[in-house]
Amino acid sequence: MRNGPLAALFGAVAGRNITVLDLHGVTDKPGFMERCAGDLELPAWFGRNWDALADCLTDLPGDEGTLVLVLRWQEYAAARPREWATAQEVFAQAVDTMPGRLAVLVALGGSDERTSRGAG
Repeated sequence: MRNGPLAALFGAVAGRNITVLDLHGVTDKPGFMERCAGDLELPAWFGRNWDALADCLTDLPGDEGTLVLVLRWQEYAAARPREWATAQEVFAQAVDTMPGRLAVLVALGGSDERTSRGAG
């Protein structure tokens, strides 16, 4: 999702890229890397490892920077706590490398499955 309903919520400005990284169903590193590749629209050369993810995070599109919103990460964190800790470190280092140009928000709330399935 780019500059959709979340844009208004986070005060999007023209040129800011807002992307959702939805980790629903991810329980291992290969699944995490595949989800990053797809949801973040990473380039074909993305090597599906931590160093490659770090490199790609500092080169995301958006003239005014990028906001990545991480949703439904709890299952992955429970299944692979060390990998989840590494993922958080990679995100944090990328944010530190790109101050004001990259932000990563991890949603702490409960599941949003009801919304994503279109139930109402």
